Amino acid sequence: MSPVASTFSLKPIGVLVSGLLLAACASQGTGPTAMAPAVAPEIPPTVKPQEIAGRWGLAAFHKPDDRPRTEAAARNGCKQPYVIGLGSNGGVIMHMPDTAQPQELRVKGAPGNKTFIGPAGEPGGIQDREITSFDGRVMTVRFIDPEVSGRYGTQVYVRCAPRA
Repeated sequence: MSPVASTFSLKPIGVLVSGLLLAACASQGTGPTAMAPAVAPEIPPTVKPQEIAGRWGLAAFHKPDDRPRTEAAARNGCKQPYVIGLGSNGGVIMHMPDTAQPQELRVKGAPGNKTFIGPAGEPGGIQDREITSFDGRVMTVRFIDPEVSGRYGTQVYVRCAPRA
């Protein structure tokens, strides 16, 4: 067999092997066709962790008509305040539903000027709670998970006066 004949007979095999190698690289995410997924820019929260850290009276309601009474009850809760601390990673220290130990949670911004508090992940996840109103003195929060929200209702936090 002449060298020219052997070159022609190997070309289809070389093309086939090259194609298989490229397909294998692409399926592993390392080939020239692999693209990194687009990451949306993080939206800053409308309420900063430093703004919600502190001592709060806490109460909850299920019917919106009960909000004024619940705010008054939360003010009385300052005798035994709920403390929201600042975490070492830029979040806040709060309790997750049905847990005894507080943990650091992220304060996450979302489209529509929404702010969520919850574990790392996309804002508005099932374990998050949404800050539905905040004026610096009173904050209302509702859980995203319908089952948890049904048990805990809308939480009202009223900032406690500084200790004398």
